[in-house]
Amino acid sequence: MATPYQDRKLPDPMLNVGDERYFEAAGQGKLLLKKCNDCKEVHHFPRAICPFCFSTKLDWVEAKGTGTIYSYSVTRRAGPIPYCIAYVTLDEGISVLTNIVDCDLDTVKIGQKVKLTFKKTENGTSMPMFVLA
Repeated sequence: MATPYQDRKLPDPMLNVGDERYFEAAGQGKLLLKKCNDCKEVHHFPRAICPFCFSTKLDWVEAKGTGTIYSYSVTRRAGPIPYCIAYVTLDEGISVLTNIVDCDLDTVKIGQKVKLTFKKTENGTSMPMFVLA
């Protein structure tokens, strides 16, 4: 049995102060991460302070856009259209909560390589998601 991916209506994200650059880059096909200048850790979702050492000395860095599925779940009962939510471990070593798109959802497996893509929300904001590599 196959469960083909279907585009679904995506709500717009609620923006926090400082999120503008993240979503501007997403609109240009780039996934930005924050890197702490004090402890050198990288994190996602971008925050105003480092979640590891609470420093405010942060810079934006561009992710390679590739990673591996750490865990996933295909949601079939939350709405009329099934979708795959997943934790993807980026090649930079951090995990992001995302969606796996544009594939047969029954073929998704832990450990599969994925690459970055973007889907548009209701008002055109680009949201980072992943496709099977």
